[in-house]
Amino acid sequence: MEFANIPENPVPDGLVAQQVTSADGVRLRAAYWRPAGATKGTVCLLPGRAESIERYFETVRELLARRFAVAALDWRGQGGSQRRLTNPLKGHVDDFDEYERDLEAFLKQVVLPDCPPPYFALAHSTGALVCLRVARRSRLTFARMVLTSPLVDFGSRAPSRRVVGLAAGSLALLGLGDAWPPGAALARVEGRAFENNPLTGDQKRFERNRAIARALPQVAIGPPTIGWLHAACRAMDEASKPEFAASVRIPSLIVVGGEDGIVSPLAVERFVREMRLGSQIVIPGGRHEILMERDPMRGLFWAAFDAFVPGSDV
Repeated sequence: MEFANIPENPVPDGLVAQQVTSADGVRLRAAYWRPAGATKGTVCLLPGRAESIERYFETVRELLARRFAVAALDWRGQGGSQRRLTNPLKGHVDDFDEYERDLEAFLKQVVLPDCPPPYFALAHSTGALVCLRVARRSRLTFARMVLTSPLVDFGSRAPSRRVVGLAAGSLALLGLGDAWPPGAALARVEGRAFENNPLTGDQKRFERNRAIARALPQVAIGPPTIGWLHAACRAMDEASKPEFAASVRIPSLIVVGGEDGIVSPLAVERFVREMRLGSQIVIPGGRHEILMERDPMRGLFWAAFDAFVPGSDV
């Protein structure tokens, strides 16, 4: 099982690679690390759409320094996990229930047997929405969750969820669910420019992520398919109902960038108000990828993380 290992983003020492098989037979790439000496529990790193485990190596080292074990997963259709379609650039699911199967398999096959409790989630964007979907059914999954930029609604850089959902649903009914949406930019991450990007204001970390994709091209994917967008809109529609947020009984810290254009900060605020055990921090000037942002913003994130997660200190 291969991982990109480049000078600007070396593999953290002690990586243990593991293949996970979901309930519907999809092969998933996972990894875990344990710090030297006593541990304070395990943080489960769950990335966003189009991300891979390699993008979080810096975060892994920071968690290991806090004496947490770390377990990380590549969702189906991206990273080093099995692709659904013949074109490997198309990250596709028909329903977000598929991601829930991935998380459940990861917990059963990697986290519970190999990693010390208690278990905490650190999930981003799509991964954060999947965490919330699983958490609404069971409070036993994680002791606490830290969710960055959860995908509860599209931000200012996309049309409204209603428009996207109607268009994607109609095209999917015509048998075009596996296709890219009309006008989608097909450039992969390594071809994007730093200027005016919606992800991060930190050029060094932006270039590092491009270097990962160049070093191991098979972990990168292109835009979402029409079917993925339709599934995401249905998942966000469900999450927009007040009873959804109220059903999440796991203490949760939600962190969002004030200038996030991928996910709507206002929708995140509304969602948190409906939670029973949720709190929110807005990082001024932050874009979508808080953990890839400039150091002062990351410092705000880690201060909030350390205050929220029991036993988290450096």
